[in-house]
Order: sequence, then C-alpha cells, then structure tokens
Amino acid sequence: MTREILTNARVATMDDPGLGLIDAGAVVLDRGHILWVGAEVDLPARLADAPRRDLGGRLVTPALIDCHSHIVFGGDRAAEFELRLQGASYEQIARAGGGILSTVRATRAADEAQLVAQALPRLDALIAEGLTTIEVKSGYGLERAAELRMLRAARQLAHLRPVRVRTTYLGAHACPPEYSGRADDYLTEVCLPTLRAAHAEGLVDAVDGFCEGIAFSATQMARVFDLAHELGLPVKLHAEQLSHQGGTALAARYGALSADHVEYATADDARLMAASGTVAVLLPGAFYTLHEKQLPPIAAFRDHGVPMALSTDCNPGTSPVTSLLLTMNMGCTLFRLTPVEALRGVTVAAAQALGLTDCGRIAPGLRADLAVWNVNNPAELSWRIGFNPLHSRIFGGSE
Repeated sequence: MTREILTNARVATMDDPGLGLIDAGAVVLDRGHILWVGAEVDLPARLADAPRRDLGGRLVTPALIDCHSHIVFGGDRAAEFELRLQGASYEQIARAGGGILSTVRATRAADEAQLVAQALPRLDALIAEGLTTIEVKSGYGLERAAELRMLRAARQLAHLRPVRVRTTYLGAHACPPEYSGRADDYLTEVCLPTLRAAHAEGLVDAVDGFCEGIAFSATQMARVFDLAHELGLPVKLHAEQLSHQGGTALAARYGALSADHVEYATADDARLMAASGTVAVLLPGAFYTLHEKQLPPIAAFRDHGVPMALSTDCNPGTSPVTSLLLTMNMGCTLFRLTPVEALRGVTVAAAQALGLTDCGRIAPGLRADLAVWNVNNPAELSWRIGFNPLHSRIFGGSE
C-alpha cells in the first residue's frame, strides 16, 4: 500500500518546545514517509480518498530511538553485579581486571554469528517497545579483528530485523591488558589504524571514546577525534561520568554530536555544549546500577537550552537495560526530568544525538517511523514501570 491515512488519533508531533499535541488528528503516510499531519477536519480533499485506519483515539508518537547502546557483546557480568552489592565500586572492579576488560575477553572469543545471536534478543526487547532506530557501539574488542567483527555484527542486525542501525567506533573504550600502562601506544598501534580500516570498509557512522581516569585523557581523546575529523566522521564522547576530566569541553570544541553520561559536567560545560550544538545524552540506567549520587546538571542544561536525550546504555556491566520505557521512568524519577522531556529525549533529542534529521518528529517529508500507544496521556509512557502499552509500531510506513 503506497498511501494510508491514520485517523482518530492524538498525535504528538514533537514540535518545539513540547509535544506538539494534535487532538482528533490524522497522519497521511505515503511511500514510507509522512505526507501530511494535522487535525482530521483540516485534511486536504486531494488526500482524503486514501484508505483509512481508525486508531480509536490512541496516542501516536515518533517511534523510539536508542541513541547510546552497547548491545553487541559476548558473555555476561552477573558476577560483578554481586560484587557491587557487596560494596565494590566500578573503578575497583575495573582495576582488578573486571569491568570492560572481562567483556573484552568474552567478545574476542565469540565469532560474528555468535555476537549477532546474542544481540538479537536484546534488540527484540527494544523493538517490542516501539523502537525503530538504534546506535550500536564497538569497544569490547580492543584489537583490530574483534573491533571489526563487532561492527559487522551490528550492521548485520539491520538485515535481520526491521530497524535502522547506526554504528559507532569505540576503540578508545579501555586500554587492553596487553597494553597496560601504554595507552598512547595502544592508540597509535591499534585504535587509530583500526578506525582507518573500519572506515575503509564502510562500517562506521560516528566515533566515540571514554574520557575518564580509568580510560583515556582528554589529550589522548583529541588524537582520536583528529583522525575522525580527517575521515569526515562525527564524534561523540563518554564524558564526566565518574569525575570531571574535561571531556565535555573537548567534545564541544570538536562539535561533537553528543556528550554522554555527564554527571560531573558543570554549568560552564553546559554553556559550551549549547554553543556547539552538542546534545547531553543522559543514561540513568548506569546511574542506577552504579548507585551513583552525582546528578547531571539538569538545571544548567535547561538554562542554556542544551537538548537532553535519554538512552538505555544497554551493556553487560553498568546498565543491563533493554527498555526505553523504563529508561524514561528513571529519567523522571532519578534525574527529575518532566514526562515531556523524557519523551523528547527518546525521540527528537535522540535523533539529534545521532545526527539524524529524517526521524524523531512527525512532520511532512520525514520517515514514517511511528509508535501507536494504548494511552491517551503522554505522561503515562514515563509513569508506568514494567508495563508496555505499545499498540503497534510502524517502520518506514509498514507494521
């Protein structure tokens, strides 16, 4: 079917600055894109003869977007969960050889088919909640073959499920054990050459890194960003999660798409992000799992007009979350976002964090990626815990 009209709907277009709600609304879909949206009584006569689908007053939003995930990985880290319950910190676990490096060992041992098979159930859980676009990072290989294998596995997901996948190279995630104490050598000999190889193979949409005391300094991350810019790739950064290392200012200086975590970011950082158009990606799942106390500077982000995205940060150690609806609830409960901010965080702001301009809103010319919910009040999407009110998911105009 090339054209269809969705009628009797409450449409959240996500027009600035809120939800852009249209009561008794209609959306015209045409060849996988949105042709028209507005009040049903205003539907142009030239479009009115297309087949109609009555949505029974349900809420329609843009489909959800997970703009920060690590869903491709090997193994699990349930044992570390037990250690944290006994009082061990993220940094203590990492310095003892656990954390990211334990997943590196399991990921290096898995072939591409195994990585895909393990990632699919995580992806399916997200799709079941109305997701149509997801970012997937590498970063658990930390050697050329394994990093490329992770990126290929991530690309393969889009061939196996009706979903868009954006791949991000995260070679500067941690220093592997064979380069312990030699982070600069790792960047020179492994990370940067692997980025060139991944780019040459067409496997990379963006470049990321972990700027932290247990990972890489801002000076070291600048080397990675310089190469990314040389290759014409946008950058983003895990910044100010556990301490203030200057990563957010670095991200802003390089015009990063996003700075992620940002619990220890400052009002000055927010000002720099606003000037550079850098999105703050908030990851309450990691905050919750790590029992963190330092809240992101939400008020500063609001004051300076920094867009705030929300994401699962789905990963085996610090955020084993495969629910954007739960993430929205945690964003409101833990970070005091409003339900409007939470819904914008997984739609329009999440698209911006990925550099996408064809999704995240309901407007003519954009992709027909929509979620239809068995709710009337949009706040219900953030209010419930452990309940999925999705009625249907539309991806490129098709269910």
